[in-house]
Amino acid sequence: MNSLKVARVALRTRSTAVRTLQKRSYADVAPDKIKLSLALPHQAIYRSQDVVQVNIPAESGEMGILAQHVPSIEQLKPGLVEVIEEAGGSKQFFLSGGFATVQPNSVLSINAVEGYPLDDFSADAVRNQISEAQKIAGGSGSEQDIAEARIELEVLESLQAAMK
Repeated sequence: MNSLKVARVALRTRSTAVRTLQKRSYADVAPDKIKLSLALPHQAIYRSQDVVQVNIPAESGEMGILAQHVPSIEQLKPGLVEVIEEAGGSKQFFLSGGFATVQPNSVLSINAVEGYPLDDFSADAVRNQISEAQKIAGGSGSEQDIAEARIELEVLESLQAAMK
């Protein structure tokens, strides 16, 4: 028996054992809270043990995460992360993309390259940057400059939509 067949048999045996231990279903509304960590490579911009819900811009679509959510990993597109706190308030952060990892015991880790509180942005500055990026994207510059301008446009348009 070649080593690949042995590995497949071992994989099937192991995955069956794991499936019986981790039977989960859709998230239920639970009385406990989410433990959230929103981090950038150089700093944590938000940490809390008392979060009720987190809304994220996943590549597969907008998602709301509650306590006891099914464990998963989601790639994030540029957009707004909304954190709804136990006291009834909410905080909003704009992320350029990243990953959200939902772990057992209501632990949520969001990692992004760039992220800022939504209140830190100026609508006028965003409009100006969009017009500059549109000029470069529609111009006759190098392929690299045009590609970078298109990425910048995608992020800026997501930011502009989040600010409305």
